[in-house]
Amino acid sequence: MTLSLEWLDEREDGGGEREEKWIDLLEKLLVIAGRKEEVERGIVTLTLTDDEGIRELNRQYRGLDKPTDVLSFSLIEGEQAEIRYEDEYESSEEGEDGWEDEEKAGDPFSDLLGDIVISVPRAEAQAEEYGHSFERELGFLFVHGFLHLLGYDHGDEAEEKAMFSKQEEVLREAGLLR
Repeated sequence: MTLSLEWLDEREDGGGEREEKWIDLLEKLLVIAGRKEEVERGIVTLTLTDDEGIRELNRQYRGLDKPTDVLSFSLIEGEQAEIRYEDEYESSEEGEDGWEDEEKAGDPFSDLLGDIVISVPRAEAQAEEYGHSFERELGFLFVHGFLHLLGYDHGDEAEEKAMFSKQEEVLREAGLLR
């Protein structure tokens, strides 16, 4: 398996030809960022939403009742991360001796790196505010979210400098300049 992107568009008017071009760009960024971070395999799920959708997630998971631009939900944070799944995945359907196909015997979620949620209206507004293309802003938010999935943070000045430097390297390699 390689590094791959799965995506959903939860916006009422989303999912058109324009968004398919975005996904091509984001898949390219995922490959570049994965190579730089030595992540060779895994699945990243991206959800495109609106301000109301991301506001609800922000309120539910961070206690902040306001929209934001990007949220990340990592399934690999920390060495002791525990992923729980339903009993149906814990036992074999092939009888008491286990799976006949050994590939099915492992954790069914082991390839999931996590979820990234981006507010498209927020990305559009920020692109205009910062004076660069929408594609650059979308790419910035996506790479930012991906690095969060890998455990990067920007809680202090040193962490922020390191994380933002990595983001800019990926964007620069993809040709997404300011």
